[in-house]
Amino acid sequence: MDYIEKNKKAWEQAYENRSDDFDSDIIERLKTEEFPYLDPELLFELREYELKGKSCAQFSSNNGRELLNLYKAGLEKGTGFDIATNMVAAANGFAKELGYDCNFVEANILEIGDEYREQFDYGLITIGALTWLQDVGAYFKVVAKCLKPGGVLFIHEMHPMANMFALNGEDNFDPENPKGLANSYFKDEPWVANDGMNYMTKKEYSSETFTSFAHSMGEIVSAMGDNGLLTIKLREYDRDITTAFGALEGQGIPLSMVIVAKKLG
Repeated sequence: MDYIEKNKKAWEQAYENRSDDFDSDIIERLKTEEFPYLDPELLFELREYELKGKSCAQFSSNNGRELLNLYKAGLEKGTGFDIATNMVAAANGFAKELGYDCNFVEANILEIGDEYREQFDYGLITIGALTWLQDVGAYFKVVAKCLKPGGVLFIHEMHPMANMFALNGEDNFDPENPKGLANSYFKDEPWVANDGMNYMTKKEYSSETFTSFAHSMGEIVSAMGDNGLLTIKLREYDRDITTAFGALEGQGIPLSMVIVAKKLG
């Protein structure tokens, strides 16, 4: 079994063990709040583009809340891709209850088929998506395939530099110096963990194996360029969107980023 299949099992287990309040209020919040699941930094860039009547694909869509929220801005259609069977089912359930024209598809991102070739005006990648695949070049090849010529990709992710800091609970974490650099920026070995997905479950548990990978800024931007995705904007922020680096937030350390890219052709 490869790491992708193991990650699928681990994510499905995490969602199965999600806390009672993890996504129980998605319907209510989407009905009563304008943008509860889109951060201001991402919204700032999205508002530069016309969304009404357009289509958007989200790659690694989790329970669908971000794409469903973006649909409220005027999209004609949204399609989300995720590897976890139960999260895809939940996302489709939310879309049906809301009456939104959003469809969620169970898929290994690297295996999205040619039926989605040049189908989308926009693409969306949000926090935590890039870390689960070792080969970001293969990832962006698929993303570029799905976008129409001239299509725009929005990425709102953890800044690669954040990988240099240890997390509370890791062996190399120093509580006296949380700002100390603990990992190489060019870390080659993956992180392997069996202590669950705390943000989703609100508890630690012995989980299936999660395997994740660090990618440098150069690796990400170059992989995009190699696949015809031209970076037209890169903004960096010292705001923590992972909830993992709270002690570092607001101290001038890049913790998150927004990349806007356009497909050439």
